[in-house]
Amino acid sequence: MQTVALIYCNAGGGHRAAAQALQAAIQEEGRPWRVELVNLFEVLDPQSRLRKLTGLAPEDFYNQRLKRGWTLGMAQELKLLQGLIRLSHASLLKTLQQHWAATEPDLVVSLVPNFNRVLQRSVASSLPGVPFVTVMTDLADLPPSFWVDPGLQQHIVCGTPRALEQARAQGYPDEQLSLVSGMMLRPDFHRPPLEPAARAVLRLGHGLPAEAPVGVVSFGGQGSQVMVNIARQLPALPLILMCGHNERLAERLRRLPAEAPRLVLGFTPEVPRVLALGDFFIGKPGPGSLSEAVQMGLPVLTVRNAWTMPQERFNTEWVRELGIGHVLPGFRRMQPAVQALLDELPELKTRVGRVRNRAVYEVTALLARQLADAQDERPPMHTLDLLEAR
Repeated sequence: MQTVALIYCNAGGGHRAAAQALQAAIQEEGRPWRVELVNLFEVLDPQSRLRKLTGLAPEDFYNQRLKRGWTLGMAQELKLLQGLIRLSHASLLKTLQQHWAATEPDLVVSLVPNFNRVLQRSVASSLPGVPFVTVMTDLADLPPSFWVDPGLQQHIVCGTPRALEQARAQGYPDEQLSLVSGMMLRPDFHRPPLEPAARAVLRLGHGLPAEAPVGVVSFGGQGSQVMVNIARQLPALPLILMCGHNERLAERLRRLPAEAPRLVLGFTPEVPRVLALGDFFIGKPGPGSLSEAVQMGLPVLTVRNAWTMPQERFNTEWVRELGIGHVLPGFRRMQPAVQALLDELPELKTRVGRVRNRAVYEVTALLARQLADAQDERPPMHTLDLLEAR
């Protein structure tokens, strides 16, 4: 049985979610592979020295900032991180080489940015002939050296034409590139939609109106304090408020007075089921959050301003280009913004319905080809555009 290693990290949650989505699709399709989820930071710091020293894991610093909305200045911090990775290249390379020599996967898939040069070099030097694939979990790259490092022997999977163009601009030939139809989502996001009668029953069971528009508010797995401000501005609108792992935020939202029914949730694995109860989405422009909402038929209301993380700014252009929602300068004037969206809701839902995302299954097919090519010692097949091949 062949082993596929999926590299992820817990910074933000999107990378882990992508790894779990890919793992679930592989299992659903019955692929004869052993899937190993590899937490990059556990490999690089197996003794948890940083956690012992500070009380926090490396990704906890990032996640705590997301909870508080402290995202200003992240572009400069990203440059610092990338500089530290370059300075530590030799040490990181040795640690990763030891890991691959011990585990010997047949295919390595990176679902993390910033580390792909040292990851690819470590695989190539310790496991010659083993393919290395980078699957972007952002709708676009943030050059230089975020997702795409020039000159590496790897295959890069891009979820949008913009990302594909960026990889080409970094010098990658078409035979090392694939375009899929979006971000990878778990198989349960691809289930048939709820029938209207069943949806109405579920909404009533949660204390929500059967027919009136319901908004879903979510800021990823860590939540955000901005949700309190949004909820205060919309007392008469039925809302589902998803707080992720931020239980303190959930308790605060439950205490807020409201005229309309509200459902406040902490962490739940039933995100597709929850989104299916809503009519539109309010949240940050994260690639996973937006893609999940659109997959479940929800137009989006999101924001772009100085606090928007640099790797998420293109996502607002994606929303505008597809006409699937509205992009705001901030969340301070929510009532008129929501009303404007509701005025266009039927048309927006039609546009959302035109978005077809089967990326997770397109990626499993590509991985199967990579494994077959490596096993047969053939040159990699030309897989520029999986969408045209279907």
